[in-house]
Amino acid sequence: MPALTQLVAQLPATLPAAVLVVQHLAPDSSGEHLVSRLSMHTQMRCHLAAHHDQIEAGHLYLAPADRHLLVHDGQLIVTKGPRENNFRPAIDALFRAAAVTYGNAVIGVVLTGMLHDGTAGLDFIKRCGGQAIVQDPEDAEFSSMPYTALRNVAVDHVVPLSHIGALLQELTSQAPPPPTPIPEDLKAEAAIAERVVGSTEDIDAIGERVPITCPDCGGALWKLEQGNVMRFRCHTGHSYTADALFESSKQALEETLWVALRMMEERKNLLSSMAVRGEGLWSVQQEERLEAIKAHINRLREFLLNGSTGATTASEQEQD
Repeated sequence: MPALTQLVAQLPATLPAAVLVVQHLAPDSSGEHLVSRLSMHTQMRCHLAAHHDQIEAGHLYLAPADRHLLVHDGQLIVTKGPRENNFRPAIDALFRAAAVTYGNAVIGVVLTGMLHDGTAGLDFIKRCGGQAIVQDPEDAEFSSMPYTALRNVAVDHVVPLSHIGALLQELTSQAPPPPTPIPEDLKAEAAIAERVVGSTEDIDAIGERVPITCPDCGGALWKLEQGNVMRFRCHTGHSYTADALFESSKQALEETLWVALRMMEERKNLLSSMAVRGEGLWSVQQEERLEAIKAHINRLREFLLNGSTGATTASEQEQD
């Protein structure tokens, strides 16, 4: 929010464009409170986005908590569709809808933030002829989102936060270049997002089914390779960049291993009781089983406490 308020303070009420904002919010966040806070820092008229609101230049629209913000034919579309990159609202969902609807008249801006949302969306905008702006990672409080965008997208402008407002005023005062054809796969995805859920036939037309399941619903995933960012989506509507899918599967694996550790601890306790109450050879066998499971527990606990961190560090080093 501090970065956003600093940016909107640079924008005048006469800006010849509308500003649509997605911020990752907790589902129970007060959107009205955030809009009021933004209004204190800018001359633009700020609103909490509402379904079927008309889009007007000089106005700012903030996506409500737990709702995607889309656009279509000059109107806002507010929907509780499936999460994208584990977020709702998702930056990618807004950028895709804007790119398909307004083509090269769209300017996408990614500010400070964590994880990967917004990277594929900037690629959508570029594929439709629009422009991409990324806050300089060295200037960002959280550099993950800017860095990821720069690694994957041919960004037009990388500037400090304090310069973005002037850049937006300059770019919106210029006539857009000749229209660029809108890719058919993006049209199809935007249509699916508007009606919330698609079909297997819809996704077959734009992607290739792969032997990976959706972390959110357990359904099949399709790989989408158009553009510069590899992505995956299920016909329910959940969508992921490859990075986001890897992160989701890693979290699911860790949760499964903690459950396995808990079950092994319970088995150890049962074997311990059996060994104490038994006699002779039978008791010795339980002691041997008990020692074996203790060794497994120690290895698994060591991996969870140390190995997963090491794996993450190695992955990050590989990406760098």
